[in-house]
Amino acid sequence: MSIWARIAETLASIGESVGAFLQSIVSRDPTPPEKSVAFTIGMIGLGAKMAKADGVVTEDEIRAFKQVFHIPDGELATVARVFNLAKQDVAGYETYARQIAKLFDARADVLEDVLDGLVHIAKADNAFHPGEHGFLRRVADIFGFSEADFARIRARHVDVPDDPFLILGLPRDAAPDAVRKRYRELVREHHPDRHIAAGVPEEMVELATERLQKINEAYERIMEMAG
Repeated sequence: MSIWARIAETLASIGESVGAFLQSIVSRDPTPPEKSVAFTIGMIGLGAKMAKADGVVTEDEIRAFKQVFHIPDGELATVARVFNLAKQDVAGYETYARQIAKLFDARADVLEDVLDGLVHIAKADNAFHPGEHGFLRRVADIFGFSEADFARIRARHVDVPDDPFLILGLPRDAAPDAVRKRYRELVREHHPDRHIAAGVPEEMVELATERLQKINEAYERIMEMAG
């Protein structure tokens, strides 16, 4: 059964509050499939809150949300219901972020996927508003990411994408040996196989694949500059 079919089955128990539902399901000891449902619903909820962070939900942001999840046409109604419930939910985005963090408290690489997806939505209207920045920085903090981590994540999207050192989280005077060590660490942390083993939906595994590609490209550029 696909993740979308499982979410459709779960909708009847969500009620009016996605936040309350997440608190309920995460408080149990979920099996991997249930964990994936909670994770995906939480991500949809955060995406809805992210789209409202600048005060308006644009068509560009909705399209970006669909790109992150690759939603089949036949499942759009199911996802739209969760999305709309989350937009209207009195629970704040911090509630959603905390529940997702509980699912993957030792999976910083998976949580980085979430931030990548949210930044993708935020930049969809070709603007990065202060409200969106504040939203993302707070989510990053809840997920356990430092200010430097957040700067590195942003760099892949909206800051200085041409700075390979920032993408790897390194100072510009880093020695080649330090660059190689950091590169190996990032590859190990963000390899898609780790996401698959954690039971993460395949839509999020694709985000990890794209991030790993950017890490590889940044490393290659630094090595070229070093001669």
